[in-house]
Amino acid sequence: MINISVLGSTGSIGTQVLDVAKRMPDLVRVAAVSAMENHALLLEQVNRFHPEYAVIGSSEGYDRLKDSMPAGTRLLQGAEGLMTIAALPVVDKTVVSVAGFPGFEPTLAALKAGKQVCLASKEVLVEAGHLVFTPEVRRRKNAVLPIDSEHSAIFQCLNGESPREIRRIILTASGGPFRDTGLEDMARITVEEALNHPTWKMGKKVTVDSSTLMNKGLEIIEAKWLFGLEPEQISVLMHRESIVHSMIEFRDSAIIAQLGMPDMRVPIQYALLFPRRQDTGLPRLDLAKAGALHFEEIDRSRFPAIGLAMHALEAGGSLPCVMSAADNAAVQLFLQGKIGFLDIVRLTARETERAAVIRDPSIEEIISIHRETERRVLSDYA
Repeated sequence: MINISVLGSTGSIGTQVLDVAKRMPDLVRVAAVSAMENHALLLEQVNRFHPEYAVIGSSEGYDRLKDSMPAGTRLLQGAEGLMTIAALPVVDKTVVSVAGFPGFEPTLAALKAGKQVCLASKEVLVEAGHLVFTPEVRRRKNAVLPIDSEHSAIFQCLNGESPREIRRIILTASGGPFRDTGLEDMARITVEEALNHPTWKMGKKVTVDSSTLMNKGLEIIEAKWLFGLEPEQISVLMHRESIVHSMIEFRDSAIIAQLGMPDMRVPIQYALLFPRRQDTGLPRLDLAKAGALHFEEIDRSRFPAIGLAMHALEAGGSLPCVMSAADNAAVQLFLQGKIGFLDIVRLTARETERAAVIRDPSIEEIISIHRETERRVLSDYA
């Protein structure tokens, strides 16, 4: 039996984690769940899985839920509660699926407590990968297991292979809803259009990031830390069908790919059960019905987020943190109708260009840089 703690259990990834757990009641037990503000769904999850702990983000939510907890479930609150369930003694694997940077400190707490972290929060590695992958964590094989479909694909393709033999990895991108949209038309894209992804169903922030391809830019930086790669070893191709989730080209020119239906529950299940595999009735890929598979270069003039992320990766230090925090604030502004679609990457690039780079930022410096960058972007449109 694998005991898991799910940080961000009411979000897009978190609910799919629980769906996977529900399919394997004899293999996976949910020991803790958490939500920022979705009180009703959190209570529903508590009643379904009977975890030992539940965490709600706000004091208002705590007051609303404290008398509704069933016997055997203890309700905690806020960031302190997240830190507690990230490192519970009973937990084997901590799933970090909270949106954005709030997953950073719980990830460190889980690793410090010796937990295996199943990571879905890109920003944790983008902004502070050097603090996550310490020499001690590197020595612990598979201390961090990726949940992203692309990074899970690379992880699976590496099974039995030496990372030293990698020539390059090829991350695939569906291209999002605007892969064929001209630059002039992109300036008029609405929030509703940006949230209509052709393949994946995700939360609002990651869906907008997928439409600008900033999501793929974040994945480029994430891959550097997960697999110990140099910038020149990471490439991206557009793959409209979303069947090939990523590939590795090795030094002998062989390419190994991982294929499957575009269903996040597959990489989630792989992370939860690793190293074993289990048939739980998830959708299977019919190659004959899938038909032709296409790959093409990404037009960086329409999707400058890819080049911006590569620049941040090459510069290193605190610059990826600035880029990630600026994008987070810019997406908020776009969702509020305060800026246009193209302004998201424009504002992010502006902050990245004028930022001073700290070579090896501490935890305190990363937190300060993130908060100050967000504040600066948001204050322009207050």
